[in-house]
Amino acid sequence: MRVFGVDPGLTRCGFGVVDGGAGRTVRPVAVDVVRTPADADLAVRLLQLSDAVEQWLDRYSPQVVAIERVFSQHNVRTAMGTAQAGGVVALSAARRGLPVVFHTPSEVKAAVTGSGRADKAQVTAMVTKLLGLKTAPKPADAADALALAICHLWRAPMRSRLEEAQARAAEIARTHRARLAQAGAKASSSPKPATTPAAARSSTRAAAQAGVRTAAGSVADAKTGSEPIAGPAGKAASPAARAKAMPGEAGSGEAGSAGAAKMGARSTSAGAGKTGGGGQ
Repeated sequence: MRVFGVDPGLTRCGFGVVDGGAGRTVRPVAVDVVRTPADADLAVRLLQLSDAVEQWLDRYSPQVVAIERVFSQHNVRTAMGTAQAGGVVALSAARRGLPVVFHTPSEVKAAVTGSGRADKAQVTAMVTKLLGLKTAPKPADAADALALAICHLWRAPMRSRLEEAQARAAEIARTHRARLAQAGAKASSSPKPATTPAAARSSTRAAAQAGVRTAAGSVADAKTGSEPIAGPAGKAASPAARAKAMPGEAGSGEAGSAGAAKMGARSTSAGAGKTGGGGQ
């Protein structure tokens, strides 16, 4: 891939063309600085810059144009001139259908030197080393243009993969939302079983009867556990009857023992009487 790097400016505009090979291989093609007179009219200066860009595009036929993005500058006038020069370059590339990519200074410094806070001397030294130049490109605008081209060559594959991943994620999200909308439409359109007033009353009546039966059973259980066992004619049962009705509680007290003794004595007397009668 051949990249045309541009460090925009009205007084000095750096141009650099670099070829990228396999891996991180880079090879310099051309580098220069285009100057326009500071006392000339702004429109004339922009026209001269546009003519120079057209000549470089014709001569070297780059595939991509990389331009430094104006991030921040204290001098407003300088920032405006830099932005205008960058716009002229982008317009010339767009007329030819060439892709234009903007990189911030920190991105370029990090790609070339490994640090986004490197100064111009460090950028120039690394560009000279990476491209195998015998002498460092001067002025610094020329080195910056070459650094922009190198930055794009190294960052373009990663950027393209990131854009592809974002596009796939967006497509998956759209498909998921469409399926959710379709499922919601089906759920809202499906008929629901209607409940008639008679069925509602029957269900309410059955629930009330079940509650009454449950309450009655609880009351009966409470009475069985707390009231004495009734004897004939509603009188309280004797200890013997109580012992007979609840054999588990018969031997647990004096009343139980006395009742058991009386029951034994009556049984013995009754047996003796029957025996005597039989003998007569």
